[in-house]
Amino acid sequence: MWQQLIQWLEHFQIQCSFQNYWGVCCPGCGFQSALLELLKGNIWESIQTYPALIPILVTILLFFIKLKINSKLISITLRSSFFLSIILILSNYIINLSSS
Repeated sequence: MWQQLIQWLEHFQIQCSFQNYWGVCCPGCGFQSALLELLKGNIWESIQTYPALIPILVTILLFFIKLKINSKLISITLRSSFFLSIILILSNYIINLSSS
């Protein structure tokens, strides 16, 4: 069943309209491919494809934990994870633009 889900996701990947229209990658380009690699268990390939994926997923998880548990430690960790995600997204985007 898991393999069928991965095959379905690979078959129905959404094309980046930003890239189709402007001809350059957007800050989110690579997210889908990295998620598929992560679902397949290829962690290193996922990180190479889109370095911000895992911090983004951690940020989302921490956000939902924060909704249930209001803790200062969770708030600080959530904020740090959010800023790490932003830094990785922007740096990856700049690197992709400069290598194009």
